[in-house]
Amino acid sequence: MRTPSRWASARHPLIYEINTWPWLADLRATAGTSVDLSSVPEQYWDTIADAGFDAVWLMGVWERSPGGAAIALQDPDLVETFQAVLPDWSPDDVVGSAYCIRDYVVDAHLGGRDGLAVARSELAARGLALLLDFVPNHVAPDHPWTATHPEYFVMDGAVPAKGKDPYFPAWADVVQLNAFSATLRDAMAQTLCDIAGQCDGVRCDMAMLTINEVFARTWGDRVGAAPDQEYWPTIIGAVRATHPGFGFIAEAYWDTEHALQEQGFDFCYDKKLYDRLMDGDAAGVRAHLSSDPAYQERLVRFAENHDEPRLAAIADPARQRAVAVATLTQTGARLVHHGQLEGRKIHVPVFLGRGPREEIDDDLASFYRSLLMMLHDSSFRSGQWTLCDAVPPLLAWCWEGERRWSVVVNLSDGPAAGRVSAPWGEWGIELGAWGWQFSNVRPDRPSDALPWAP
Repeated sequence: MRTPSRWASARHPLIYEINTWPWLADLRATAGTSVDLSSVPEQYWDTIADAGFDAVWLMGVWERSPGGAAIALQDPDLVETFQAVLPDWSPDDVVGSAYCIRDYVVDAHLGGRDGLAVARSELAARGLALLLDFVPNHVAPDHPWTATHPEYFVMDGAVPAKGKDPYFPAWADVVQLNAFSATLRDAMAQTLCDIAGQCDGVRCDMAMLTINEVFARTWGDRVGAAPDQEYWPTIIGAVRATHPGFGFIAEAYWDTEHALQEQGFDFCYDKKLYDRLMDGDAAGVRAHLSSDPAYQERLVRFAENHDEPRLAAIADPARQRAVAVATLTQTGARLVHHGQLEGRKIHVPVFLGRGPREEIDDDLASFYRSLLMMLHDSSFRSGQWTLCDAVPPLLAWCWEGERRWSVVVNLSDGPAAGRVSAPWGEWGIELGAWGWQFSNVRPDRPSDALPWAP
């Protein structure tokens, strides 16, 4: 009997993203023996569960393309990156992009479908959901469909066109699926139904590229008129007909987040909040957090992920902590990237199956342990979030559930002071550069306020 996951009941879930190939390589190096998804030592699953996460996103489990790896090795810029990240790298370390998918089968190197099933069972036993990738826009040039179903693709003469978005040159290692093709939509729905039998949800890569308007703008007359029905309601509806609780997360940009929520996604990336936090734009952050709370509840907040620089590489320790607090105490889903909690600084490209060994930042790790322990309070999972009145660079919000929590952050490199107004009170506050403060109080004991900063 599968234990009900915290993911299913959390309005504001906490997600842990793992770059699966390098993570397992790390575990093998530590253990000195073979490790795949079927044999991950229990202590690693325990650590993730004990930290309070609701779901684990195993990024990059699908079979990668040898052809795509060969293309990567011919790219001088990528090779230079591999050398910088992993000085002792060899061509064997270049396993191909996690998003250049040869087939939606779990790679044998990672333990195959059976190995993934064991990992899912271990997570479920601890109340955690399993999330995987889905790429709607393209596949690898050696995907079986390129030989058996050319009608699924946008064609460039007699061959499939290279995958692209409307703003940048085409990607060299992938070929473009035709989102307007009814037969392609049927095939993708069938593929996703098979995926849905192996996990609890998917993170959909560049989900906005298959919106009718975006796809038509990208490909013009080459794909004809847009169908009456959008891509995602068709796909999501087909999957949820047989897997009603299956989750969908959209990687989304260009102000398409609301449209994708309307088309059926549970959560969409919030890149705008990330950019404003990285810029130290306190007024912009406040304006962004002033939008409709129902919309914000369906956003994914993050301080780093596999596409963004490591937070520890671009921010000093005080700023890292302020950004982490501002991100992980928001409404909506919250995403933590593997290595973020230990202060890793090296961004590992998705082409590499191995990453460098890095020393743990013990002070930062202690901070994150304290922060995550505080987030164990159910108020941050199922409570009500409200933006509080404060003048930038001070930002404040509060949560009300079993306890009342207020969070105040100084999003600047100098001291700041001002008044903060929450629904249950008002107070003055002074914070140093990149400072923060939590207060919590039980609703039945309003005089029992407890300021706290990890």
